[in-house]
Amino acid sequence: MPRLPGVPAKKAGPFDKLAFYFHRRALTQLSGREPERIAEAVEITAHAPGVLRAQGKLEQANAKLKHVDNRIKWLAELKAATLTNCEFCIDLGSQIMRRWDVMSDEELLALPNHKTSDLFSDAEKLVLDYAVALTRTPAEVSDELFDQLRTHFDEEQLVELTHAVALGNYRGRFNVGLGIGAAGFSEGMVCAIPEPAPTAGAAP
Repeated sequence: MPRLPGVPAKKAGPFDKLAFYFHRRALTQLSGREPERIAEAVEITAHAPGVLRAQGKLEQANAKLKHVDNRIKWLAELKAATLTNCEFCIDLGSQIMRRWDVMSDEELLALPNHKTSDLFSDAEKLVLDYAVALTRTPAEVSDELFDQLRTHFDEEQLVELTHAVALGNYRGRFNVGLGIGAAGFSEGMVCAIPEPAPTAGAAP
């Protein structure tokens, strides 16, 4: 259950109402579904209009980044979501990956065991390792891992990829803090599995 009530549309300001509309439309287009709680996250965020504006601008800018393949970028974001245990992000991300034929149900379920799965390429496994390294506490990325990523991605792609993982962490921790749970995008379908984020130095 959310820890705060959402701001009802009748009490929202003009900007907030626009944000509600565009948020709902964007998520419907991405997921192909419109669950009853689709706008819950943005309605709760509307308690702080400045935060809502900042998030909106960040998400708009993020949507325009195209130098990393969607499968790679969404894999990184979804892995971060499973490690932060963000139910909303896992629910939505799983449906987006499925709707756009980016991941199969088998791949969604294999995420916790990506190192040993034959469903992911070598580059994808490195990206997932990178998401784990950046999401664990404390975050720690080895030079060896980053050098391996360099063999698959150029400098602009590495920055964009790092942004994707960091944004996944931001979304996840924000939603977990406020108790924003799954909205129902993947209801009745396969969903990625939450997994504990390891601490730095822990055995794999």
